[in-house]
Amino acid sequence: MLYRRLFAALLLAAPGTAWAGDAPAEDEPEIVVTGTGLAVPPAAPAYDTTDLRAEQLGSSASGRIEDALGAVAGFQQFRRSDSRSANPSAQGVTLRALGGNATSRSLVLLDGVPMADPFFGYIPLSALAPERLARVRVTRGGGAGAFGAGAVAGTIELESAGPDQLGPFTGQALVDDRGESELSGTLAPRLGSGFVVISGRWDRGQGFWTTPASQRVPASARAAYDGWSLAVRGVAPLAPDVELQANGLAFGDARTLRFKGADSTSSGEQASLRVVGKGLWQFDALAYLQARNFSNVVISSTSFRKTLDQRATPSTGWGGKVELRPPVSGTVVLRLGTDWRIAEGAMFEDAYSTVTGLVTARRHAGGRTSDFGVYAENDWRLGALTLTGGLRADHWAITGGNFVEANAAGLITTSNRFADRAGWQASLRGGAVLGLGGGLALRGSAYSGLRLPTLNELYRPFTVFPVVTRANANLINEQLRGYEAGFDWKPSSGISFSATAFDNRVEHAIANVTIGSNLRERRNVDAVHARGLELGLAARRGPFGFDASLALTDAKVEASGASAGLDGKRPAQTPKLAASATLSWQPRLRWRFALTLKHTGAQYEDDLQTDVLRAATTLDAFVAVPIRHRLQLVLRAENLTDTQVVTRNQAGSIDLGTPRTLWAGLRISL
Repeated sequence: MLYRRLFAALLLAAPGTAWAGDAPAEDEPEIVVTGTGLAVPPAAPAYDTTDLRAEQLGSSASGRIEDALGAVAGFQQFRRSDSRSANPSAQGVTLRALGGNATSRSLVLLDGVPMADPFFGYIPLSALAPERLARVRVTRGGGAGAFGAGAVAGTIELESAGPDQLGPFTGQALVDDRGESELSGTLAPRLGSGFVVISGRWDRGQGFWTTPASQRVPASARAAYDGWSLAVRGVAPLAPDVELQANGLAFGDARTLRFKGADSTSSGEQASLRVVGKGLWQFDALAYLQARNFSNVVISSTSFRKTLDQRATPSTGWGGKVELRPPVSGTVVLRLGTDWRIAEGAMFEDAYSTVTGLVTARRHAGGRTSDFGVYAENDWRLGALTLTGGLRADHWAITGGNFVEANAAGLITTSNRFADRAGWQASLRGGAVLGLGGGLALRGSAYSGLRLPTLNELYRPFTVFPVVTRANANLINEQLRGYEAGFDWKPSSGISFSATAFDNRVEHAIANVTIGSNLRERRNVDAVHARGLELGLAARRGPFGFDASLALTDAKVEASGASAGLDGKRPAQTPKLAASATLSWQPRLRWRFALTLKHTGAQYEDDLQTDVLRAATTLDAFVAVPIRHRLQLVLRAENLTDTQVVTRNQAGSIDLGTPRTLWAGLRISL
């Protein structure tokens, strides 16, 4: 851990060097840094994209990033639970109903850094505070640009806010009707020509009952949670058109799920350095380092004894990218780049007898995956027509895989060393946007992509009692083939409408396949094939706003051979219908009222479609009104109608999502 801490300290100290000099002379031009990356390429609208503004992110009823992202058609986690009441390892993020297991099939970036856990592939959602963000850009479909390996369902880009959006200081404290609390603050001073942002957040509470009253036993427990995160970000100029960005993030999260003693923890630290040049020869160079850990205790739902102690899962990820945009011409934007990602980790767990409570086995597993990619992408503007095309080549490797099991006496009963594998794979994408006048633009695109299996899928078995899911060291890469067509229409100022029809097929998709009673195994099925329609509407008229999205998706598993029983079935945890609508009113500065209606269609708990999670519709509310200069009263209401949201149904054993929850607090802005 020492080298990680030293590395992080150097990164966070680096901007101070740029600020140590004298202030610029009066006759020198003022240098203004932004803390952002390079501009979005002109042909980005060829792909189905949605932008979320800061006011949308900051006015969710729960204050959680996953709640804010739920406004995007087709966004989903593996389960309907949020990051207070879900097992962290189930927080996989996907789009377009291309899920089916808990690993992310969407690439999530924070200021250019991939956020997926190096071992599991889940996203640490509780560490991504929405009040720190300036905007979020969601691009559905495969990606061939930087870190494109892993974006088989799309890319979610989170951009941190700076002093212009945050102000010198912001802070808020809220409490809900169960006595749970949320405390956050951000300090964002300008230092010379640069700035620094220091932000922290702490959420804690007893949680709600995830178990229905009729199924509770003396061992049942509320979904207690206690999570914190601290982010430090510095930006400084190195030259008039070059800036240095240094980021650091640390977080910790503890949760209890269903039963007393069923505790899980996740924690992490990461640091990154980024140099962005916005002159004639534009470039973006990034390097990052991550350290993560996870633990989990499984309690039997029959004996209520500890059956498994996943006591540690340390993992490390590191990588970077370099992108160059040479000055070709005013109508051409060429992107040339390379990126790399390395993930390594290990799992340590102990199995216990449900009768005696004694250890029966000790297990250790781990390995390493790596990806090195090179890519080229070009956009051409030809009057009303913009064309884009990209090529990416990835060299991937899966190495060092192992699984060892010993009995209680320490005698090794299983010792597997898995063969190393490596190869090259190419990905393509291309598209076009045609402006027809009157605010109407037609677009279409086609793409391919890949995702490596995670170390978790390859080597770590897991239990959601009583169901055991085996790992599979022979899993192969997932491959995406997809295309889409749609239009964007802005008939007048403040009104926009979008529609997209898509056909996406993830070949060799990794699924949790039932192979026996209470026994599943991760396997590559032939494909997960999703076809559907996505609609979006945004309207602004004076103080009123309306944002809505709708996703209609027909997703099917294509399977043969040993997995043929899944053929034609819908992937687990994927609804056919998802919709969101928010009506807002902002009569003056620092006032905001918003109502959000969300609907998620019925979905199946498992691959065999035996247990249904019924459809759910929830209503949320948000109110912010000034009560004194710089001081606001904040009121939030989650699930106002107290709809019962079923998040798990294992043969009638049910978990529930957030009940009606009312929040009140104060927000200060200086």
